[in-house]
Amino acid sequence: MKTVLITGCSSGIGQHVALGLQQRGYNVLATARKQADVEVLQQQGLNAAQLDLDSSESIQQAMAWVKREIEHASAGELYGLFNNGAYGQPGAIEDLSRNVLRQQLETNLLGWHELTCAVLPLMRHQGYGRIIQNSSVLGLITLRFRGAYNTSKFALEGYTDTLRQELDGTGIYVSLIEPGPVTSKFRVNAFKAFQDNIDIKASPFRSTYEKVEARLANDQDSDDIFTLGPESVLKKVLHALESKRPKPRYYVTFPTYLFGYLRRILPTRLLDLILLKVSRSEHK
Repeated sequence: MKTVLITGCSSGIGQHVALGLQQRGYNVLATARKQADVEVLQQQGLNAAQLDLDSSESIQQAMAWVKREIEHASAGELYGLFNNGAYGQPGAIEDLSRNVLRQQLETNLLGWHELTCAVLPLMRHQGYGRIIQNSSVLGLITLRFRGAYNTSKFALEGYTDTLRQELDGTGIYVSLIEPGPVTSKFRVNAFKAFQDNIDIKASPFRSTYEKVEARLANDQDSDDIFTLGPESVLKKVLHALESKRPKPRYYVTFPTYLFGYLRRILPTRLLDLILLKVSRSEHK
């Protein structure tokens, strides 16, 4: 029974993957930032604990819990880590304060780094392991008003590619999962971050923001025809965990396949024109 640690299990992809892996026989250690969400996970039958990626103390406490749990497990080892806990901070780059951008990177990158570094000695000692990073199509291409999230995911892509090279020959495999639109509470959380941190009235994009805000306030959970359920990510996580030779990258959803392909073949200016058209259609 292989043990897998998962972050960001309060809803969406993290929660679905945690439950799916447990049903498949994995010993799942599920974590969430809020204690109330931890209690919900426990009610669902998951072994869960609190882990706030913004806090080094919380990460250390969670790792102490992980070590206790794997000592009690039959294998006594940590087989996998699925870094998933993240959020999106909308807003034009010039409307992002230094602190707001720093917070995006604390959660989406630096917390993942600290946790990854904490599990690596365990995996090195046992001689194997799987590290899976949940990235995004926005780690491959950019869209307007998503600069903070784009930055965090582009950084994650470079970070993970480097880590994969550095761990070559150790028996520890590193994979990126790159979803496009997947059903979750991502839009709801992003809308709250937008309201909390963006000064609409002072922005040169005020008119665009007001249109988007009105639409999101009434339609936060709407999905387009390309949106898939979180089971689409679970399928890729399973392959990354169970394949003898996991892929460095797993695309999820049609937009990821499309834009991943276009990025490779199109000149930058032509790709910009396409992405601007996509963005403007979203913000009508």
